[in-house]
Amino acid sequence: MKHLLYLAAAAVLFPGAASAKDINFILNWVPTADHAPYFYAKELGWYEDAGITLAIEPGSGSGAAAQRVGAGRSQMGVADMATSLVAKSKGADTVAVMTVYANSPQGFYWLKSNGISGPEDFAGRTIGNPPADASRVMWPMFAEVVGLDPDSVSFVNVSPQAKLASLKSGAIDITSDFYNEHDLKLREFGDDLGFVAWRDIGINPYGNSVIVNADYLEENRETVEDFTKVTQRAFKSCVEDFEPCLDSLMNNVSGLERDNQRDQWNRIKELMTDPTTTSVALGAFDPARMQEDYEMVETYFGIESPFDVTSVYTNDFLDETVKMTD
Repeated sequence: MKHLLYLAAAAVLFPGAASAKDINFILNWVPTADHAPYFYAKELGWYEDAGITLAIEPGSGSGAAAQRVGAGRSQMGVADMATSLVAKSKGADTVAVMTVYANSPQGFYWLKSNGISGPEDFAGRTIGNPPADASRVMWPMFAEVVGLDPDSVSFVNVSPQAKLASLKSGAIDITSDFYNEHDLKLREFGDDLGFVAWRDIGINPYGNSVIVNADYLEENRETVEDFTKVTQRAFKSCVEDFEPCLDSLMNNVSGLERDNQRDQWNRIKELMTDPTTTSVALGAFDPARMQEDYEMVETYFGIESPFDVTSVYTNDFLDETVKMTD
């Protein structure tokens, strides 16, 4: 496996007898640039100074992270917000306390040399991505926004690792991917690369967010507040100067390329920036957008058991003096 993962302690699940300030923090995926602030704050002892013993564990997807935090097997974690809403409707009781991706990282990529200048040329083409990819599930919404018949494209099953190779070989015409690794594609394809960000055409659900088990939150509000404020401070520090944060990431995670992670962070800062995070607080949610996200999930993913969307997020633990730089 390319990414050799965090410390052995990261695999520890804290038993019920453990201290309430022992937090197992499950990531949405293997650690990369967007996880650097957690490693940075842990390495500097900021969590420890708050009385928190933190174990960071690599994840295997937002769905798995949301289910695990919802079941209480991890106290806190990182998961895509739309995925967390779906998990909530299936019984995973979580509350988001901070958003990282205030903007959707979703985008479509293609090669201009194939005669595609934009989404208006997608009809009759193939889109390659995994079967459960969120962009495939939400394709009808994208098609509606750009004025396409949803059935006008064909989907091809492609693993995340094979997207670029499949695009380059012509096995697919279009692929979906997160904006984080935009620079890798630019280096590979240069001026031939075509791209549309979903957020730029009006499809902009919240992305990765910090979530907490609802029962744990109810019993440990002070600890959750301490964790949230330390994490918020860490993200702000990394926005101001990423190099120390990158050092922490590289110190704790093997198999990463430093330049690639720096490029990713520069893109992540764009995803972190919106009118709410720059005016209310870094990591803050906008209630109107959360309601829109709930309605989007209800339409395109399905809500098995309806709930009040205000029950699954809060800005209460954020320090409003810490704001994202626009």
